[in-house]
Amino acid sequence: MPVQLSSMKNSIASKISDFQANRLPDARDASFDYCFNYFRSFYETNDLNRLVAPSQLEVSCLQLSFYLASWGMLRGSSFLLQKSTMFYIRIVNLISSFDKRIWKIDIDTYSKETISLLLSFASALADTLRPYRPSDTLTTKIMLGVFGIVPAFDQYFKNGMGITTFNEKTLLALHNFYECNRAEIDSINIKTLEFGSGTETTRVYTKAKLIDMFGFIVGYDKLRQK
Repeated sequence: MPVQLSSMKNSIASKISDFQANRLPDARDASFDYCFNYFRSFYETNDLNRLVAPSQLEVSCLQLSFYLASWGMLRGSSFLLQKSTMFYIRIVNLISSFDKRIWKIDIDTYSKETISLLLSFASALADTLRPYRPSDTLTTKIMLGVFGIVPAFDQYFKNGMGITTFNEKTLLALHNFYECNRAEIDSINIKTLEFGSGTETTRVYTKAKLIDMFGFIVGYDKLRQK
């Protein structure tokens, strides 16, 4: 079973604090906040269809594409490097039309049923991007930045949490990790930053985002110590 981190219990808050040590409105990490705020605001106002309205579609694509670029997904080996913002129309269309129940999922509500919906979105994304094959890293970074419902499965997070693949077994293990550390994770309250003013909003980081930061720092520290 992955996520063998019992020896690190009670270090979650300190690791997340390390991740946010240099948190600034114009720093790379804040790209998550602005992307998450943007897409979440349309869900909260029950107006997801407006994401693809002619007057809004370009902004929707720019929000998603810059977040992904800022988070390392437009490196030389990525097919996205060869694409303009118009390529993201297909992804935004999927986001706006997908089962709205997905917006209510977080790690504390993971179950076989909700995980099935997460994997269904991943499958729909893969279909949407054909003939390209999105990696687990790209898939989960999109799902994190838009919905906030899964951690980003990059090399640092996977190394930190002892996992390899985005699947049901791994997501259930992450849910188990949350349950084992529920009190500490639930005590952490981080609000997103607002674009422009750089001040905090009333919107809070999801539990998946908190665990994402924790796993990233653990993995980063492991690789740095080698």
